[in-house]
Amino acid sequence: MTDELLDQRALVIGASRGIGAEIARRVRAAGGEAVVASRHDDADLRLDVLDEASIAAAARSAGTVDHVVSTASAPHDAPVADLDAEGVVTALRAKVVAPLLVAKHFARRLAPGGSMLFFSGVVGWRPQPGKVVTGVANGALAHVVRHLAVELAPVRVNAIAPGIVDSGTWDRWGDAGRAAVLERAARDSLAGRHGTLADVADAVVWLLGAGYVTGEVLHVDGGTRHARP
Repeated sequence: MTDELLDQRALVIGASRGIGAEIARRVRAAGGEAVVASRHDDADLRLDVLDEASIAAAARSAGTVDHVVSTASAPHDAPVADLDAEGVVTALRAKVVAPLLVAKHFARRLAPGGSMLFFSGVVGWRPQPGKVVTGVANGALAHVVRHLAVELAPVRVNAIAPGIVDSGTWDRWGDAGRAAVLERAARDSLAGRHGTLADVADAVVWLLGAGYVTGEVLHVDGGTRHARP
């Protein structure tokens, strides 16, 4: 236990599993209260980032919070020739429209000194075939964060852009598929390894407490974006 977030209240959107769940755990370990918001029934608050009415209702129910963290995404990975218009729009809604609407409804709920933190990803800075939509959506979020930081000041608005993290996302590919993804991530990383949940959660806790940092993207990717493709 630490006191980095002592008596602070953080709403974590998408905290039912993976990175979001680890963030909620670490907020509590740092002395704070984590309110879990997601589409799932076991969440403290029901919230679907693709539904503004859901966002507004969650904001009304949440009361005052010190921080809002959103890990929401809706990747659409396909070659350009195979893109689906609805998938493209949904991906952009999750990474561009949703953060704007979360800010619209939650900024007024933030306590003095509060912050908002959104999740981008390394693909926004390291283009890959078949990742154009996800890359554009993640890159666009960096601009959303900068503009929100100016408009909502003194509320701080930042983003984290993780690299490939062993978060459970790859488990659906089976042991061999998961191992291949993580091994490639380690090769691509200047740090010589893939990311962990702890790497991301450490960065989140630090950034929530970094009162002089706003309008920034914190890259937690082991230097992958700098490595040669």
